[in-house]
Amino acid sequence: MGSPLRSLMFLLAFLALTWAATPRRMLGAPEEADANEEGVQRALDFAVSEYNKGSNDAYHSRAIQVVRARKQLVAGVNYFLDVEMGRTTCTKSQPNLTDCPFHDQPHLMRKSLCSFQIYSVPWKGTHSLTKFSCKNA
Repeated sequence: MGSPLRSLMFLLAFLALTWAATPRRMLGAPEEADANEEGVQRALDFAVSEYNKGSNDAYHSRAIQVVRARKQLVAGVNYFLDVEMGRTTCTKSQPNLTDCPFHDQPHLMRKSLCSFQIYSVPWKGTHSLTKFSCKNA
């Protein structure tokens, strides 16, 4: 009779220790994301587009690099992107921002570090820029 009880206690102790040693993430907590992930790229494109729409600059800006990308599953997905932005040679009257080179003349070159929060509901195809801030880099 003692042997099955001892085995059960050993098993419970083993499971408790294994559970305690296993890294877990909190449900709904932001987690690191791959900057090349499709959802991150869509959120980035949307954020850059909104940034340019709201900018008074005559030139478009575009992402130089994604410094950090995180995502949070909620009733959709919150993306938290830290992005190095650069001023391009394309004016706002020109289309096709993806191929615009960056300014290389010091008086026209501008770099910023921007933090964007984008709320996305992929199954509805909607995005909204919920927060953003930028500072000169």
